[in-house]
Amino acid sequence: MSQEVRNQEPQALWNHFADLNAVPRPSKKEERVRAFMVDFGNKLGLEVQEDAIGNVIIKKPASPGMEHRKSIIMQSHLDMVHQKNNDTDFDFLTQGIDMYVDGGIIAAHGTTLGADNGIGVAAIMAVLSSTDIAHPAIEALFTIDEETGMTGAKELDKNILSSTILLNLDTEEDDEIDIGCAGGVDITATKKYVLENIPFDYTTAVLTVKGLNGGHSGMDIIKGLGNANKMMTRLLDAMQKVGDVHIESIHGGSLRNAIPREANAIISFKKTDAIMDKFERCKAALHDEYKSLEPKLDISLTETTAAKLTMTAVDSRELVYTLLGIHNGVYRMSPDITDLVETSNNLARVTLENGELQIACLTRSSVDSSKTDLSSSISGVMKLAGMKVKLSGDYPGWQPNTDSAILEVAKSKYETLFDHSPRVVACHAGLECGLLGERYPGLDMISFGPNIRGAHSPDEHVEIKSVQKFWKYLLEILKDIPVA
Repeated sequence: MSQEVRNQEPQALWNHFADLNAVPRPSKKEERVRAFMVDFGNKLGLEVQEDAIGNVIIKKPASPGMEHRKSIIMQSHLDMVHQKNNDTDFDFLTQGIDMYVDGGIIAAHGTTLGADNGIGVAAIMAVLSSTDIAHPAIEALFTIDEETGMTGAKELDKNILSSTILLNLDTEEDDEIDIGCAGGVDITATKKYVLENIPFDYTTAVLTVKGLNGGHSGMDIIKGLGNANKMMTRLLDAMQKVGDVHIESIHGGSLRNAIPREANAIISFKKTDAIMDKFERCKAALHDEYKSLEPKLDISLTETTAAKLTMTAVDSRELVYTLLGIHNGVYRMSPDITDLVETSNNLARVTLENGELQIACLTRSSVDSSKTDLSSSISGVMKLAGMKVKLSGDYPGWQPNTDSAILEVAKSKYETLFDHSPRVVACHAGLECGLLGERYPGLDMISFGPNIRGAHSPDEHVEIKSVQKFWKYLLEILKDIPVA
């Protein structure tokens, strides 16, 4: 791990970030990072608690002269999204993140960086370990499993916190104060197919789509980036229009909250000029449509000698029709908030192996009825194809409160520090604030953070100057928490 990272300012924050990133911390496997945080709090002589689900709470008394201020919750999540390039040899379960400094940014070699939400965690650690930062009494809440279910926030002990103000440090634009977010629901479809032998005169090939940007399936969905699963489906549909295509296997995408960057399928077909022409025409159309958004798009069809059992042509066609019918991308824009995506879906993962299919989507919306509408529509398409459909992981949105007292403090501090007004927004990401507000009704909440780009992809990086801006801003807010 580069010493250059530790040398950046503010050094306290970057050193804690480097320490954190040395600990493997995949969602649902946070045992090591939880132990790391417990040990961190104990070494500082602070009160440390773990609730039944595994969230870590560290409590620190107010600094001298700040005892009359309201106590606050500072909150970030411990887990990180694990994504890597196919040609990167890296084990997220055993290795720390390999970071580097490149000009004004910090990134990782071929993997996600973990700035989401590691910068927030590190900032809280820096406040907890400080001896000269003015702050009110703090309840530092480090939640688990935010990225794949928000389990920590959902199951947070209802009696472990007492503060009425919450600072969530998990957003990615340093000129924004977030006061609302989308809720979400996971859709999972499964089906088992009867397989047959590949016809003797058919060609078997690997269809590959790669080189896409990927990104956060909430914050980046508005950009119209390429979805590898959808592109693969279009190519298969084009070929099926002129001849039977048997699908043996599919591996597309990985995590529900990441836009799929890569997909591949092993297929068999009778190789004719007509079917190859259809493939090449669709390939050219995709390159043309996405030339400005996805300049590294790479589509290939490579013959292979692998010969296994495969789906029938009829079942293969039905599967392609189903994937075509699943909505992907923005479904509805907010009629009330400019440029806010209200409802969307990410066709996140498609896997088919030995006749066993699984399709995974994440539907998001800031309006529960719209979320239900879209998830029902997608489920209906799946059910028409005879698939078993399960909805899970449902979590609520966070309704904006424009009369928030802590929002007024944050707006005033931002204007004083930076000579312009912040953007007060709601976001299309799944912040934990909605769930935390359910566990502790009446919490006065805002969310803010530094500029993080490419979250949930191996292109993830954080801007050093923006972290410095975020840190300066955070310290000023801590000084001016309302009087109790």
